[in-house]
Formats: sequence, structure tokens, C-alpha cells
Amino acid sequence: MTVILDELCEFIVDCLHRTAPIEDYETGYYSIRTTDIGKGWIDFDKANRVSKETYDKWTVRAVPTGDDIIMAREAPVGNVAYIPSDKKICLGQRTVHLRPDQTKIDSRYLVYLMLGDEIQGKFHGYSAGATVAHLNMSDIRNLVMPKLPSLPTQRKIGAVLSAYDDLIENNNCRIQILEEMAQAIYRQWFVEFKFPGHEDVPLVDSGTELGEIPEGWEFQPFSKLININPKLSVDKQVKKPYVGMNALSTNSMLIDLGLVEMRTGSSGAKFQNRDVLFPRITPSVENGKAGFVQFLDEGQIAMGSTEIIVFREKDLNPEYIYFLSRETDFRGTAINSMVGASGRQRVQPGCFDTYLVVKPPSRFLEKFAEIVTPMFECIHTLTKKNANLRATRDLLLPRLVSGEVDVSEIAISVGD
Repeated sequence: MTVILDELCEFIVDCLHRTAPIEDYETGYYSIRTTDIGKGWIDFDKANRVSKETYDKWTVRAVPTGDDIIMAREAPVGNVAYIPSDKKICLGQRTVHLRPDQTKIDSRYLVYLMLGDEIQGKFHGYSAGATVAHLNMSDIRNLVMPKLPSLPTQRKIGAVLSAYDDLIENNNCRIQILEEMAQAIYRQWFVEFKFPGHEDVPLVDSGTELGEIPEGWEFQPFSKLININPKLSVDKQVKKPYVGMNALSTNSMLIDLGLVEMRTGSSGAKFQNRDVLFPRITPSVENGKAGFVQFLDEGQIAMGSTEIIVFREKDLNPEYIYFLSRETDFRGTAINSMVGASGRQRVQPGCFDTYLVVKPPSRFLEKFAEIVTPMFECIHTLTKKNANLRATRDLLLPRLVSGEVDVSEIAISVGD
């Protein structure tokens, strides 16, 4: 007897077919778009925020709660995620809200089942041939499901796979905290001038419109203190990592390695470990994109989009340069220099000749590096661990959901 997905759920609800008005809230309600839905996880860092009024309107069909599932019907087709119980979300366009019937199927198991090769193959088969790949609601509701194991076994499979996702999320939280700590030290020392021993260093006139600075410190043009787009040679015929603008984050130093390609050629930006990547085209500059390179092998040179500017250390260390590149004032200078046709405006390199940067005595930069460089290295280590965890989880997933690996007789805690 075949079972369809609709029979395993209390309901399957489509989104409202309009875009929720975005509000600039740091806390509150999330509007989850298709691009926020990964393979088993939701990227809340990039999600839009909406008001309580908008949230109420966009959840009028059903209020998403813990144990519910959200799915992307389009771009990318078939990505599915479990909704955490501590987040209040509403559906963005082209998303679907599912509430599994817990007497028939475990929510976490269903997420991983839908991410498995069999179901993903069906999703992509349904969407093939369309101008823009998408799933119809009828295809989702009438999706024929494979034979299901018992509920206890489902819960065990869900517990095993979700343990990997929980570890990944824990590492992501540690990564975010480390970057925030490092940035706080940068701002305290080099923006607020509350560096160690600042009480004994008087503030003096800097001789610029920027006001007073600690005695012994000075303002110098940014382009004098760093190397901008330094020359590097690469072999055109050899494949090398390529970083596009889409791999840069708006709120993190991490470069999305899932979007890094291997390409031949020699055009575009050239960079190596500990370089800072900065966009030169709208809207990436305004959106706050940047990246800190740590993922390359020793001595390896990578290339990137022609719209990326490379900053390399000279008189300022790389961590300092990275956090400076995220400063609102620095971004504003770059944005104000942009020229070109609407929607394709680009930063003019000359703006870095006039942007003044505070240069502290070398002992403060060295002390800053002693504290912050290990934080950056730890972030890199945690990122590699996450890559290994994802690879292991993805290796286990098809074997568990297909029954190739039998967990029914294994003692696994599944919580409540």
C-alpha cells in the first residue's frame, strides 16, 4: 500500500504569494526565503526580519512551530529544514509549511528522508523542463513515499543525523562569538582608543579633521599602509580555487567553500591566505560583503571575480584590515566614490588614497595579533570540522534512510 506525503502530515500549507515588507529589527520575527533554507538547516543570520503585524498576517494560514518543516519550492528546489522551537518565523515566497503527524512519522526523520537521493530525485524530476525549476503544491502533497520504518527507528535515525547538525550549529555559534569578540577588541583599541595602558597616554591633536588621537599614534592614507591588488602570477592551464562575489558573506569573515569552484585561467583578483577580499561593485559594497582568506593550502594562490579588491598586509596586520573593511565609515567612503551606470557602479581605487586610517605604534599591532590571530585560526579549525561533519552526515544519510545501516537494535537516546 502506497502512502503519499499529504497522508503523513496534519497539513501542507503554501505561502502567501507576495513579499513580506521588511523591517530593520535586530530581534523578533523572521521571514524565511528559499535562499535561507539549506539542506536540513535555516540560515537565520541572513534572514529578513518583519514586524509583529506582518508576522500575524503572513501566518494567518498556519503558525509555524517546533517540529514543523519548511521547504523550498524553487531556487533551490527541494531544500528542506526543521523549524527550531525557539524561533518565530513566517513563510517567504515559494516556500511551503508542513506539519508532520507525529503518530505517523518523526519530523526530523522526514526532513532527512526528503533530503535523501530518492525523494530529491523525484523533486528534480517534477521540476525538470520548467523555465524556472519549481515544484507544484499538488506534486508535493501527492509525493509517493517509500516504505517507512517503525516510529522508534525513525526517531533513532533522526537523532543520529540531527546530532551532526547540532554539532555544526554549536560550532557556528562558537565561530560567531569568536569573530564578535575579536571585532570588539579591534573597536575598543583602535576606534575608542581604550587599549591596554590608555590611561597613561594623553590624547593630542591629530592635525586632521578627525580630531584627537593618542600621543605617538598617527593618521595615514589607507593605500599607504596596505597593498591593494598586489600582483601575483598563476598558471593559466592549472585549475585553482575561484571565489565569486556570491561566496562572500555580509556578516562573517567566512568564505562559503560550497560556492568555491576550481577553474583554469588567470583573469580577475589573485589572492592568498590572510588576504582580505572586498567588493567593488554595487550592491555588494552596500550589503557589507567581505571575506578573510584562510582556506588555501600553504603557498597556494587563488583567483576571484574581477569585482573583488584584494587588501594585503604591509604596515597593518590582516585582522586589523579585515575589521576596518567592515567599518561603516570605511564603507561609506567606498560607496561615495562609486561611478558608473545604475546598478553597475564601482568603487574608485583613488578613494583609498584619501581615506585616513589610524596607525598605532607597532607594539600595539603586535599585541593585537597575539590575541586575535589565534581566534581567527580557531574559526578556521571549526570551519574545517564543520566540513568534515557535513561530509560524514551526508555519507550516512542515504544509508540510514534506505535501511542499509540498521539502527533498530542499537541503544540510541532520542530524548522525549
